[in-house]
Amino acid sequence: MILPVIMSGGSGSRLWPLSRALHPKQFLALLNENTLLQETINRLDNSKCLNPLIICNNEHRFIVAEQLRTNNTVAGDIILEPMGKNTAPAITLAALAAVAKGDDPLLLVLAADHVIKDVAAFQQAVLDAKVFAAQGKLVTFGIVPTHAETGYGYIKQGAKHAGNEAIGFDVDSFVEKPNLTTAQTYLDSGEYLWNSGMFMFKASRYLEELAKFSPDMFAICTQSYEHKTQDLDFTRISADIFAQCPEDSVDYAVMEPLCKAEGSDAIVVPMNAGWSDVGSFSSLWEVSEKDENSNVNHGDVISHNTTNSYINAGHKLVTTVGIDNLVIVETKDALLVACKDQVQDVKTIVEKLKAQDRYEFKHQREVFRPWGKYDSLDFGERDQVKRITVNPGAKLSIQMHHHRAEHWIVVSGTASVTNGDKTFLVTENESTYIPLGQIHALENPGVLPLELIEVQTGSYLGEDDIVRFDDKYGRV
Repeated sequence: MILPVIMSGGSGSRLWPLSRALHPKQFLALLNENTLLQETINRLDNSKCLNPLIICNNEHRFIVAEQLRTNNTVAGDIILEPMGKNTAPAITLAALAAVAKGDDPLLLVLAADHVIKDVAAFQQAVLDAKVFAAQGKLVTFGIVPTHAETGYGYIKQGAKHAGNEAIGFDVDSFVEKPNLTTAQTYLDSGEYLWNSGMFMFKASRYLEELAKFSPDMFAICTQSYEHKTQDLDFTRISADIFAQCPEDSVDYAVMEPLCKAEGSDAIVVPMNAGWSDVGSFSSLWEVSEKDENSNVNHGDVISHNTTNSYINAGHKLVTTVGIDNLVIVETKDALLVACKDQVQDVKTIVEKLKAQDRYEFKHQREVFRPWGKYDSLDFGERDQVKRITVNPGAKLSIQMHHHRAEHWIVVSGTASVTNGDKTFLVTENESTYIPLGQIHALENPGVLPLELIEVQTGSYLGEDDIVRFDDKYGRV
């Protein structure tokens, strides 16, 4: 059987302000009602695949778990990386987890943030790769290029292989992102494919080659996995040990040295499936449905004499007159206006936000938590208003605050409130007051979402003014 390994650690900084550090693009519904993570899972052939193994950032763990739940997906495991170390260590952890169970499955390594339009073509390429991976080959998927692209690395095809009607080629070499002239040469030759970052190989074969070419990485990943702990549905590896691991991509750590070795077992399988890594708003515009003026519109948009533009109105009416080739993205807390041919530079804006320690770098105004979400509606010097949604059966931690008091007004549903030594119900149109320094908790005992308005007042209103006494999600 095939074990899908879905790497969900990207930041998607070029899609800011939709994508944020704590809610990056793989968790966004950019093309339809499903997020990119959910779409990655949904295009798998379940009859040939085991439950997927997910690798994600520790800070994203509850978003992953919630999106799997709403997608009716049962994960084989969710491995938490203490810090990002690029793709090679992440895949190594997945391979170690696979062989630890006494099996040696074929790992199908996928990124959680790609778009693939032709699911049948994707599944056929996976079946082709399976033929070679079962023989002990290490397979990478190369995307059949549609134009001279300078934003992707390339794979040069070598000698052709055929087996049971599966088509693959030796990997001659991996090539860095070219300039436009070189990219056109690659396209004209017909010998080059885009490097997709997707792979298939036996878990044991990957570990064997990694130990040969990157022994330090193999040793440190092995030690960190051996010191793993279980936290709810998540597998935590040793952060102290993993911090010593070299940071490298699977291309550099394994595939490139492998294809240079005599009698190489590196194979590339071509894939022509409408693939995109949606690495920018221009690529998102390319893969989205357009109107008669080549515009992509999301939300409440009214345009006049507007062409070739991507307009995403998240929460307000957005109107345009006489523009061409622009990207306009409106969220609850930010607005981006950019030329479509310069959207790669959005990353520069994100770097400035990070340097200034701006809230907008990490968070959307709407913040997701394991128990639900909250939306910060208004800020003042000594007050803040939030709309809070608590999922059915969920409970916030037992906590207190040193610097603020809270007023809760229930809008819909029923709240079970612990306020000091009393626990009571608060229903629609009722309210309660939590004094500064009071130990308290909030729970939704019902089967429908609980919605309430929270008014905070005090000298300091930061999220770090929380002292937790007990938390069902293991937070401190």
